[in-house]
Amino acid sequence: MQTLIKRLNGWFQLIPDDLVALGLRFFPAMVFWLSGRTKVDGFAIKDSTWFLFETEFALPIIPPNVAAVLATVSEHVLPVLMILGLFTRLSAFGLLVMTAVIQIFVYPSAWVTHGLWAAALLAVVVRGPGRISLDHVLRLDGPPQKTTA
Repeated sequence: MQTLIKRLNGWFQLIPDDLVALGLRFFPAMVFWLSGRTKVDGFAIKDSTWFLFETEFALPIIPPNVAAVLATVSEHVLPVLMILGLFTRLSAFGLLVMTAVIQIFVYPSAWVTHGLWAAALLAVVVRGPGRISLDHVLRLDGPPQKTTA
């Protein structure tokens, strides 16, 4: 059993960190992108979106019309930036804030789902986008990260 565990651990270590970073960026971004797509018809915000932000998604501080626009634009822009790996940490942080707002004010019982999103987004905020990113190519994410053998 110990040999099997060591062998599996050896195989897992062959997975490139940059591929993991890409997955941590891509999958949460797609959740928000797909959500954003349900809020629009072409370039216009749907009537149903305005209604949801007035009723079900009502936030205590932000007016519904402002919240609807902010959420819709953010769910389109931030995921694209995340997938491209451009301004990645900032984009991930923005989606992390959105996740917290959704968790606290909209769907507090969905903490498991939101926890998964938050864990992936927090990993991107802390660890960065990896080398498969425009941030890396354009040197926007600081000095090259050391890789471990």
